[in-house]
Amino acid sequence: MRIFIQVLVNTAVANITTSFLWFALTFWAYLETKSVLATGVIGGVYMLLIALFGMLFGTVVDRHRKHRVMVLSGFVTLAAFLIAGAMWIALGEPTLIDLGQPWFWIFSAIILAGAVVENLRSIALSTTVTLLVPVERHANANGLVGTVQGMAFMVTSIFSGLAIGLLGMGWTLVIALVLTAAALLHLMLIRIPEAKPAASGEKLPFIDFRGSVRAVAAVSGLFALIIFSTLNNLIGGVYMALMDPYGLTLFPVEWWGVVLGVTATGFIIGGAFVAKFGLGKNPIRTMLLFVIVMGVLGSLFTIREWWWLYALGIWLYMCIIPVVEASEQTVIQRVVPYATQGRVFGFAQAFEAAAAPITAFLIAPIAQFWIIPYMNSEAGQQTWGWLLGEGEARGIALVFLVSGFIMVVLALLAFTTRSYRTLSREYETGETGATSDAAGTDAEASVATPPAAGAATEPAPESSGR
Repeated sequence: MRIFIQVLVNTAVANITTSFLWFALTFWAYLETKSVLATGVIGGVYMLLIALFGMLFGTVVDRHRKHRVMVLSGFVTLAAFLIAGAMWIALGEPTLIDLGQPWFWIFSAIILAGAVVENLRSIALSTTVTLLVPVERHANANGLVGTVQGMAFMVTSIFSGLAIGLLGMGWTLVIALVLTAAALLHLMLIRIPEAKPAASGEKLPFIDFRGSVRAVAAVSGLFALIIFSTLNNLIGGVYMALMDPYGLTLFPVEWWGVVLGVTATGFIIGGAFVAKFGLGKNPIRTMLLFVIVMGVLGSLFTIREWWWLYALGIWLYMCIIPVVEASEQTVIQRVVPYATQGRVFGFAQAFEAAAAPITAFLIAPIAQFWIIPYMNSEAGQQTWGWLLGEGEARGIALVFLVSGFIMVVLALLAFTTRSYRTLSREYETGETGATSDAAGTDAEASVATPPAAGAATEPAPESSGR
């Protein structure tokens, strides 16, 4: 558990760094361009990259020691941020912020690439819960992950807005580079007791798509669980495209960062609740109930252009996110063999992340060119004014209202499915993770059972830290 806490804290520092620069990029892009389309594209590309690389990341995690995967992630992120810094120095801000030239999009894509690679850590961290933490404490450990992520989000939100408002994008890049290098140095000093994954006798593909699908299909109802989790990301794409523009109409950028930081205490509270009390007898049921609450919040927290209503809604939404994420992770860690968990988490990440860019790419231009002008017109105000009131961002409020309602309907329908009942039984028996050879003919399944959590396991001669 001591080693798990060290890895968790180091991952938190790395997440703070990438999120800090990612948030700052979004703030900077909107303030300089006033384009909802630009922020929607940035957010959509981020989630699209996560979707595209999810299964590759999962394959890498299963085939290598988790520590080495995390170190690789740190090196790639540092290199990406160095390239972005070099572009800033060589081209200057006026050139980079011109949407009519390719440099803005190249600059943004490089920063996003560095942030996306950080997801290797997230997948590896989820498998270290199985490796280092007793089974009965998995839900609590996943709650701790949510708490730490909330603390990272809180710090990031506050300082991203302050950095852009007071220092500018250039110094923000410098801060991100220093923090990335420091986290990587600390990570190289950590040792994780883990045996080297068994090599397969056959030549395996670079991205083990078939192995990922077999691993998911080996557990009845697991694909449905991934679908359930995707419900959360459908509305997440709408938030990704429109939440910052809405917030920046209510607050100056410095204060908007502070608002996000304060509301991020919801992450901490939600994660701490899971860490203390767990997720109940059926985490799948718990997840769907909270997805319904998410939909209700998404419909109502912009129904009037009141800053306190928006801030309260965001805080409540963030309280729920750790519960939803911990529910999915806890189920996978229980029913999927350790040797294939990386591929299952990667498959889930790819599938779920694909939902957000779809909605972000669709909703950003629709909101920019149709819904917002419509709601600013006399016809839109007469039709929807009784429900949404008056204000500058009533078009965004209409999008949130409809998307939240759709979320509630989909989650209610999920309760009626056969897959929900099947996977609930699988989780209750807990037999699949101990007996299933989810990788088929893949010889990596021979290490399906990790070392006992807390055991004094010596690192293999090929040390994970060297």
